[in-house]
Amino acid sequence: MPSKRRVLVLSLDAIGPGMAGVAIRAVEVAQALAPHADVTLAAARRSGDVDLGLPVVDFDRHDGRSLARHLDGVDAVVCQPQWPLVARVLRRSAARLVYDLSGPDPLEMLELLAGAPAWRRRLITAATTDRVVQALRDGHHFTASTERQLDLWIGTVLGAGLLTPRAYAADPSFASRMALVPFGVPEEPPRRSAGPGLRGTVAGIEKGDEVILWNSVAWGWLDPDTAVEAIALLAPRRPRARLVFLSPADASRPAGIEGTHRARALAARRGLLGSSVLFHETWVPYAERGDWLLDADCAVACHTLHLETRFAFRTRYLDCLWAGLPLVCTQGDVLAERVEREDLGATVPPRDAAALAAALEQVLERGRDGYAAPLARAAERRRWSVVTRPLVELVLGDTRPPRLGDGVPRRPGHALRAAAYCAVKRLTPTA
Repeated sequence: MPSKRRVLVLSLDAIGPGMAGVAIRAVEVAQALAPHADVTLAAARRSGDVDLGLPVVDFDRHDGRSLARHLDGVDAVVCQPQWPLVARVLRRSAARLVYDLSGPDPLEMLELLAGAPAWRRRLITAATTDRVVQALRDGHHFTASTERQLDLWIGTVLGAGLLTPRAYAADPSFASRMALVPFGVPEEPPRRSAGPGLRGTVAGIEKGDEVILWNSVAWGWLDPDTAVEAIALLAPRRPRARLVFLSPADASRPAGIEGTHRARALAARRGLLGSSVLFHETWVPYAERGDWLLDADCAVACHTLHLETRFAFRTRYLDCLWAGLPLVCTQGDVLAERVEREDLGATVPPRDAAALAAALEQVLERGRDGYAAPLARAAERRRWSVVTRPLVELVLGDTRPPRLGDGVPRRPGHALRAAAYCAVKRLTPTA
């Protein structure tokens, strides 16, 4: 009987009891691949010890040598675009490289750095784009969460000069290279643990209160302000409605600090802080998030309209499907379209607090039970074992297309930035 292939899955974000979307995806992908291959998860950071049912090793995202020792005998690597020194080690390995392009990082960076000095925005955005382009040059296969994202990355391939006649002739459809692997949900619905959950943890919630859950960090590309304004409008009609921000922002997740502070300050100005608007101050362990989702009456997610929105895949929406929690969200992304089309909650125009307040009231009136059936159907179609099937085929397949970057020189600016980065990192001790 042939031995299983060896697969290494990399996570650039912290693995442990408390995890954000990037780490959650890496963990779930690794666990979905585990029945088909010998899988090891490599973490650039840890948030504590956690038993994932598979081996976990460490690497330094800025030191290729730290990863090289984990690549011996590995048949395939599944990862996000990496920093240049790690990308170089991956490129020189014998492994099949499957790059996960499920997040539009360059577009997120443009939003995140909106208030930064122009030089810093240009430099960091260019470096982030370089990582994606280098992944497209080096990878054998690529995954994305939506058809829109696939179109974005094919356009990037074209713009980077990588769509050569040879690459096109090998597969005019690119179906052997690119596959849809969206974020998924666990196989079984959540069950309450012995923990206190949301209602037993967050001060200010009493029996009979209606909990509206913001089940994410208030990332810089989101719009928590409109949610707070909507609660200000809703409170006179539904005085027991409580908006709860689930996840705090701290130095380990700086992208959410500004949005969290802004929402807190707005709630204070509106006289809602500590009464109708509540902030949970510690990170909810990933394994306990089900208790919080089951304790809520509905969820809310707001964003403004920009390119990040168009190409995003809001991963925390999937937790709502998993837990049978109706969602009220802003229009403009592909999952919002599904919420409206599949009757999973309600959608509203961006920055329209009055429309959001009305939609929240409508969903609260109908109640969780009124949305249970469509939410359960949506979750069933998005189980991790279902959505990762194309990835399993890529990892275990016999066909390995040539790299798109073979024979295509890097653009001068890209090469210069990569050389400067490598020179600096070789002189700077890694953390």
